Amino acid sequence: MSDHLVSRRTVLGAGAGLAASAFLDSNAQAQSASQIRVFWWGSQERADRSNKAVDAFKSANAGIDVKTESAGWSDYWPRLATQVAGQNAPDLLQMDYRYLFEYARRGAILPLDQYLGKSLDIADFGKPNLDSCSVDGKLYGINLGVNSSAVAYDAKAWEEAGAEPPAFGTSWDDFASRCAAFAKGNKRRNFYAACDASGVEPAFELWLRQRGKALYDADGKLAFDAKDAGDWFKMWGALRDAGGCVSADIQALDKLTLDTSPLALGKAALSFLHANQFIGAQALSKARLSITAYPVTTGGKPGHYYKPSQMWSIAAFSKAPGLAVKLANFTVKEPEGVKALGVERGVPASPKVRELLTPSLDETSKQMVDYVGKLDPYVGPIPPSPPKGAGEVAFVLQRLSQEVAFGSSTPEDGGTQLITEAESILKRG
Repeated sequence: MSDHLVSRRTVLGAGAGLAASAFLDSNAQAQSASQIRVFWWGSQERADRSNKAVDAFKSANAGIDVKTESAGWSDYWPRLATQVAGQNAPDLLQMDYRYLFEYARRGAILPLDQYLGKSLDIADFGKPNLDSCSVDGKLYGINLGVNSSAVAYDAKAWEEAGAEPPAFGTSWDDFASRCAAFAKGNKRRNFYAACDASGVEPAFELWLRQRGKALYDADGKLAFDAKDAGDWFKMWGALRDAGGCVSADIQALDKLTLDTSPLALGKAALSFLHANQFIGAQALSKARLSITAYPVTTGGKPGHYYKPSQMWSIAAFSKAPGLAVKLANFTVKEPEGVKALGVERGVPASPKVRELLTPSLDETSKQMVDYVGKLDPYVGPIPPSPPKGAGEVAFVLQRLSQEVAFGSSTPEDGGTQLITEAESILKRG
């Protein structure tokens, strides 16, 4: 996994020097180009909705051909990096906040300011949502939805086990006690209260924020230490020992995709995810799911923050950037496009779009939108932009968490190793 990510960093660097000429070439060819490619990561639910939006776009724009492709999160970034290196990246690509700054500063994606107020009609997104998709004062992403971390759980399974599920304001200590109570009352085989989130970077980040720490500071350096990481691994180890979360072998099946999560596989009654993923998680689950906030650290700071769930970005080597912008705008502002996507990627940033969608939302979508609306008391400021290499560090966390879970490393050694490897990655820049 990390080898792929090292390659991503290398190829992005190789492509950066050609970005300026690519921009000119793509603009020159934009008027005659009639085919574009679109690439995103996500579940089958997202693929179905995205393809429906693309079909609507093609119906409204005769003569334009759109090719689509998708992948899971873990496979998406290595594939995209390879395509960027070969100057063959999709015209319209899905971008994440943690990668935005790296791709923008290496010249792999285009600034979009020239389209604002013209073919890109997103002024009503508001300054915070535009700023969250900008790098060094320039817009590089089109917000696909406002998002935050969340907990999805099977309320009926918790009830059957005679345990109380977490709710807004539940402390981490209470969460552990409730998971242990679930284990005692559970009658299902190979079924647990929760997944093991020790290798889930967003969960680690939120927990750090509650302790007054962070993943990275404004200078791109680590903002936590080995003890923090060791304490995190210890907390999950204690929960694992109590039977409150899945065993190491079950958690190892999780490839950081919704369909491989213990919740989707029927091995856990609770999972940590992003709010927009709740819709996809429900589509994969036979049980009726509920949604709530992460546990809190007693006396701690807010851990949640609002962020763009995903963004559309335009590849630097696109031969039709204007057409790619037109498709992106269609999915976030035009009725046919926004209705097709719904709120699977998050709560729309545009008030008009939210107003348009609300009457037609199904119960699951309404749950997600309602959740985001109730989250304000638990939300702090958005963290500094992640530095180059942050994506690779996230996979190191996942690997080391598994080593600790399988007993090949202690929590303390895992914490120390995380700092060592992370600092080495960040030093390479």
